[in-house]
Amino acid sequence: MQQQIQRPADAAFLDAYWRHFLIALIVLGSLAAMLVQPPFGQDQNYHNFADARGLLGVPNFGDVASNILFLIAGLAGIRVCLQKPLGALHSAWIVTFAGVALVGIASSYYHWTPNDYTLVWDRMSLTVGFMGLFVALLGEYISDKFRYALIPAVLLGVGSVPYWNWFQDLRLYYWVQLVPLLTLPFIMLLFPARYSHQWLVLAGAIWYGLAKLAELGDKVVFASTGGTISGHTIKHLLAGVGCVFILLALKKRRPLFNAGLNSDSSVSRR
Repeated sequence: MQQQIQRPADAAFLDAYWRHFLIALIVLGSLAAMLVQPPFGQDQNYHNFADARGLLGVPNFGDVASNILFLIAGLAGIRVCLQKPLGALHSAWIVTFAGVALVGIASSYYHWTPNDYTLVWDRMSLTVGFMGLFVALLGEYISDKFRYALIPAVLLGVGSVPYWNWFQDLRLYYWVQLVPLLTLPFIMLLFPARYSHQWLVLAGAIWYGLAKLAELGDKVVFASTGGTISGHTIKHLLAGVGCVFILLALKKRRPLFNAGLNSDSSVSRR
C-alpha cells in the first residue's frame, strides 16, 4: 500500500522537475565530457593572426580597433541596467555587460601584443560576461534563486584562466565558454519566458556562433577578401553585434503574463 501511495508522488515530482534534471545533465555531462579529454595547452600558432597590418601607430589595427563595439555595447548595457528595474537578477545583468565592456579593453590589449600573458586578461574578461549571462538566464527562466550562484560562477570562470596559464590545461576554460551556448536553447525551449523579446537573446547567441566560425577561417577570409579584412576581425564585429542584440532584448523587454512566476511554481503551472 505504501508503494502504491508513493509512486504517484514520485511521478508528480519527476513530471514537475524533469526539465531541471535535463539542464543539470547538460551542464554536468558537458563538464565530464571535457574533463575526460587529455589536458591540452595553448597552441602558440594561435597568436599568429592573418592581419598584422598597423595603422596610425597601432599594431594589428584591424583586430585592435574592431573591439570598439564590445566597449560601446557593454557601457550601453550597464546604463540600461542602472536605469531599468531588472528584478532579482539585476546584478547578473550588470556583471554581464561589465564583462562585455572589459572585453573591449582587454581584447584590444591582447591584440596590440598577442602572447599568452596578454591573452590571460582577454579571456578573464570573457568569462565574466559569459558567467553573468549564464546566471541571468538561469535565474529568469528557471528560478530567481540562481542569483546566489553569481559570485561562485564568476570566480569559477575567471579562475579557469589562470588555471590554464599555470597548468597548461584549457579544458575548464573551454567548458566555461561552451556551457552557456549548450544550455541556452534548451532553457528557452523547456521553460516559459517571463519577459518579451527573448528571441533577441537567441539571435545574439547565433551571431556569436557565426563569430566563432569566422575566427576559425581567419586566414581563409583574409586571403579570399584580397587582404581587406581577416576572419578574426569579422569575429569581433559579429560577436559585438551579438552583444548588441542581447542589449536590445534587455532594453525592449516587458514582463509577460506569467512574469511573477518562476519555475519553483512549476507544479502549479502544469
